[in-house]
Amino acid sequence: MSDFSAKLAPELVAVQAAADAELGPASDLTLLPADQGRARFIENNRWWNRDLPALERVETVIVPASDDLGTPQLSALWLVPPQARPGVVVYVHGGGFAFGSPATHERFASELALASGRAVLSPNYRLSPEFPFPAGLMDVVATLRAADMLAASARLHPGPVAVAGDSAGANLALAALLYEIAAGRPSPASAAALFYGVFDADFDSPSYQYFSDGPGLTRGKMQRYWDWYLPDPAARADPLASPLRAEPKAMAALPPLFLLAAGIDPLLSDTERLAVRLAEAGRPVDPVVVPGVTHGFLQMTRDLPQAREAAALAGAFLREHG
Repeated sequence: MSDFSAKLAPELVAVQAAADAELGPASDLTLLPADQGRARFIENNRWWNRDLPALERVETVIVPASDDLGTPQLSALWLVPPQARPGVVVYVHGGGFAFGSPATHERFASELALASGRAVLSPNYRLSPEFPFPAGLMDVVATLRAADMLAASARLHPGPVAVAGDSAGANLALAALLYEIAAGRPSPASAAALFYGVFDADFDSPSYQYFSDGPGLTRGKMQRYWDWYLPDPAARADPLASPLRAEPKAMAALPPLFLLAAGIDPLLSDTERLAVRLAEAGRPVDPVVVPGVTHGFLQMTRDLPQAREAAALAGAFLREHG
């Protein structure tokens, strides 16, 4: 387990100072009504998505409704790099299950497309509290099931499907794999890249205790996100809500995993505990912990070298596994 430190990397201090000068000091959006917090989240993230990387194509497509899963039609964003390799990466954005969209996370998803050499498909899944668990999860499952068909429609070369996600999106990406395993279906993904994920609703983990008041993400914010996503605390023990609770057999059936965490993050223990659970299931994974950075630092690839390095590591992993 990590030795915790709240000392910020000087590169992050500089980037955050520039953001604060432009946007004003960060406020707790979870204290607003969800729709107002969501609108502010979108506005703030426009700043982080300036000067997007050049791609061959960026286009919106429709994920068809699924009667089996009870999902409606969804929009999704294709991010296609130049000379795309065969296959697809389904990228699930973060935002506490309540905020965010493919647009708010377009920069990092674009960097992942370039680093992996594969087209990225980012679904606009339903958000809580209007659509609590398992609505967003079912939308991600539907997107994974439709990925091959959508790739063919987009004139992309067929190939392996990988899945990736950050924060709440990492939860949904992993839970979608567990859902398909529990349903007796073959793994829908050749690999998974999970960034500072929410993998349990345990607010007393070592990192939650050490970083309860931040900087950045706090215990209170995460508790409010969970109250929106799954209000019944007893129901949060479901492995599809808290993937750390999955049985060893399900863990063993997962595809190769890339795990990355921020060194200053209440969720750091979630990633480290997931690595322990995977090792217990015979699937050892050595997580990457980036020191001196806070939760959400991957939004900063334009200005933060640690974020660009993380994208390159994940891209190399996805190239190796598919």
